[in-house]
Amino acid sequence: MGIADEMRAALEAAFAPSELEIVNESHRHRGHAGDDGSGESHWAITIAAPAFATMRRVEQHRAVYQALGESIMGRIHALALTVR
Repeated sequence: MGIADEMRAALEAAFAPSELEIVNESHRHRGHAGDDGSGESHWAITIAAPAFATMRRVEQHRAVYQALGESIMGRIHALALTVR
């Protein structure tokens, strides 16, 4: 299972999102700082879920980071996050 599959499983379990898009942007950062050569270092996630409605932006981001956990977050360099 790749990181995208792990992210999807973790986020679906935590939030039952109405929208979830996970995009691997690592190819755009090839040779830059944080590129570990794995092809799975830079990500963009767009997620929408009712659970986020009462949260401030920082709380939304923290909730996503917590759902992904150290096992995923520790293996990526960058995450662009859009929460709706």
